[in-house]
Amino acid sequence: MTIEPALRHPDPRSPTRGMVFARHETFHPRFGWLKKGFDRAAHDPKVFLREDAPVRLGVGKNMVRSIRYWCTAFKLLQDDQPTEFGQQLLGSQGWDPYLEDPASLWLLHWTLLEAPHLATAWNITFNEFRAVEFTVEELFYQLCEYRDRHAPRISDSSLKKDVSCLLRMYVPQPGGKAHVSEESLDCPFTQLGLIHTAGDARHYKFRVGQKPNLPPELVVYACLQHHAQVGSSAKTMPIANLLYDPGSPGLVFKLTESVLCDAIEVVARRCEKIRLSDAAGKLQFSIEGEPLSLAGAILDGYYRAGR
Repeated sequence: MTIEPALRHPDPRSPTRGMVFARHETFHPRFGWLKKGFDRAAHDPKVFLREDAPVRLGVGKNMVRSIRYWCTAFKLLQDDQPTEFGQQLLGSQGWDPYLEDPASLWLLHWTLLEAPHLATAWNITFNEFRAVEFTVEELFYQLCEYRDRHAPRISDSSLKKDVSCLLRMYVPQPGGKAHVSEESLDCPFTQLGLIHTAGDARHYKFRVGQKPNLPPELVVYACLQHHAQVGSSAKTMPIANLLYDPGSPGLVFKLTESVLCDAIEVVARRCEKIRLSDAAGKLQFSIEGEPLSLAGAILDGYYRAGR
């Protein structure tokens, strides 16, 4: 069995930002795939290259490639080796090895869309496609415009595969229990409630605002990560930037200002190093200390509190 080389994390400073289309083999990440892929690679980093990889993973050949891709795109693996993030989340002593807490799906969704990106269509859909209601065709045309500017060799068929996979990943699929099979299982990321159908099978809508299973700590973690990604040495960031900048929590999680501010205030009651401040009538997110260290401490504290 011939399998392509491992996807490498591109340099986030590159103008192409590592454009990657349709590497999922048309499969969305299914229940159990990320844990299975991570564990097998942790035991044997060459597992995806083995002739008997389908037997070891219990899936078809194309699914082996898909599992490998998704584990890399979610930054659980790099060059088929467990990353520090992968160990923290899915390791035997990790925060949530079996992804039982919906917060972990939000964390993975955030990580998928963090630079460097290995799922270009996902990045465009959440960060550049600003429509709230849209059709399949409108999303496809948005990807085509991006492709034409930056990667003209990418085929229309690849973009259509990405649109189909993305929507199946986030939108619950119709079907009754009598017809349940591995092919029809919803992706776990449908639990996030980020996208839903709007009237018929070709119209969709982002659900903007409150997310019942998105913990405030995850929102603040994302704010701090975004602050660090921007690279500013300032200890404040306008709330507007956290809502509307590409790669911001507001766009990635589809939040309103009130939901974002509420999350910051909830965490600020327990963490004196962050606060919501008002400067000349403009709300700002203020921090003390190094943002990545603070982000890690808040996330670790969330998971430890739940044990």
